[in-house]
Amino acid sequence: MVGVGADLEPGTLLRAYRTGVFPMPAGRGTLAWWAPDPRGILPLDNLRVSRSLRRSCRRYTVTLDVDFEAVIDACSDLRRRGAWIDEPIRSAYLRLHELGWAHSVEAWDAEGVLAGGLYGVAIGGLFAGESMFHHQTDASKVALVGLVDLLVEAGCCLLDVQWATDHLKSLGVVEVPRRVYLEKLKDAISRPQPAIFGG
Repeated sequence: MVGVGADLEPGTLLRAYRTGVFPMPAGRGTLAWWAPDPRGILPLDNLRVSRSLRRSCRRYTVTLDVDFEAVIDACSDLRRRGAWIDEPIRSAYLRLHELGWAHSVEAWDAEGVLAGGLYGVAIGGLFAGESMFHHQTDASKVALVGLVDLLVEAGCCLLDVQWATDHLKSLGVVEVPRRVYLEKLKDAISRPQPAIFGG
């Protein structure tokens, strides 16, 4: 944790991401700002897709920004273990989405039901992942595979996942020192905004 307080206005949030900081509540009613050291990132050439995950990819259709609100609502479901997205956070990212900075990736099953997804913030060559969810087996992983494909195609260079959990490490996430992360971040945000993210 590197700070407490401030606001969640779009300019505040974008400035935070550009300096390697992101918001997350720390206890009820307390807005905190975080910059983990080490930082979890997923090198775009290091995604590990198992044989079973490849099979799962064929079961879902992946889309970009089709239903951002449904994705963030699923991610903020209080029944989820470790749920942390409160109403101020939800409202702030809905606003960022309206402005073209926050984006969702959805995984839909064969019946057109939202099975999983993720959302985050895109600035230049950076995609800062915020949260992901699944209602069906492997659906969030499939959304991640879809995101990586989109980022590679768009010429992005940095996928930030904040912390490297064991689950994320199994998919290829690695930890880098803050100094290294900030170097990568400086390069990423200096790049043009990709067309798929409104550039």
